[in-house]
Amino acid sequence: MPTINQLVRKGRDPQKAKSKVPAMDQNPQKRGVCTRVYTTTPKKPNSALRKVAKVRLTNQREVIS
Repeated sequence: MPTINQLVRKGRDPQKAKSKVPAMDQNPQKRGVCTRVYTTTPKKPNSALRKVAKVRLTNQREVIS
């Protein structure tokens, strides 16, 4: 715990917000090409065959949507 004097001299640096979706580069939409379309099963306790697409974005990152 810093003293009042230390806080007056240096202060606290603000926390940086961490992006939940780093592949999107702060964009709401991004263009991409489907590289693979398949079905997969969800984690416990759910069960189904979810339709999934692997997409290569224009910034060369691959995401599953």
